[in-house]
Amino acid sequence: MKHFRKLTGPYFAWLVLFVLIPLVLIAIYAFTTSGNPVKTLNFTLMNFAKINEPTYIKVFIKSIEMGVLTTGVCLILGYPMAYLIAKCPEEMQDMLIMAVTIPTWINMLLRTYAWMNLLSDNGIINGLLSVLGINPVTMMYTNFSVVVGMVCNFMPFMIIPIHTSLRKMDNSLIEAAMDLGANPFQTFQKVVLKLSMPGVINGIVMVFLMAISSFVIPKLLGGGQFVLIGNLIESQFVSVGDWNFGSAISLILAVLILVAMRLMKKMDVQDN
Repeated sequence: MKHFRKLTGPYFAWLVLFVLIPLVLIAIYAFTTSGNPVKTLNFTLMNFAKINEPTYIKVFIKSIEMGVLTTGVCLILGYPMAYLIAKCPEEMQDMLIMAVTIPTWINMLLRTYAWMNLLSDNGIINGLLSVLGINPVTMMYTNFSVVVGMVCNFMPFMIIPIHTSLRKMDNSLIEAAMDLGANPFQTFQKVVLKLSMPGVINGIVMVFLMAISSFVIPKLLGGGQFVLIGNLIESQFVSVGDWNFGSAISLILAVLILVAMRLMKKMDVQDN
């Protein structure tokens, strides 16, 4: 037991220093006002009330819209890909999942710059269109460019949990449904889709949370015209210097993440 404590000591120290203490500081800043020394602990709800201003409500609404759109596209494209991978032999599945995860090893900033080169007015895609005699299309700094960047960056987080649920599925259930007279569509609807729902829910939650909190992709591919929750938090900490309001927004986002994690855990328990 003593040996186990020695091994876990560094991890607990890391957890306290880089997770617990920052969270406590964010909570304290969120409930204090700008210019008020934190050590006085004069708590206020002004920072949370400020979120009700129309400008910030629009940011939250825009973030939810982009998050829903990105999540929907990832689900529509990701589920068939996960399903096809799950139908492959075991060895092939491992290779394909590796191919899906490899892009995540590259820094997101580099991947986003790559999409800027592809989608810009003088980029590769418009260059190919010009060769084909088609007029260039403006793609940068639009909803399209931001959604494309998010979908390509977050797609693996939709495919992997769905594939995991499909891979754990008992194929005898599918055979039983077919033996009972169900056609392929009915089998998919009644058996495959229902058994894969935990993976679908996990993928939806992960992609949605990453989409609404992203700030690199909207900033670069949106050209500063798109301000999402992540961009708002960044501007409050870096540009405006209002750590109190930025902490309040961060705290709300953290609560949303905790609620989503709770939902994911509940779905896993129901699946088991």
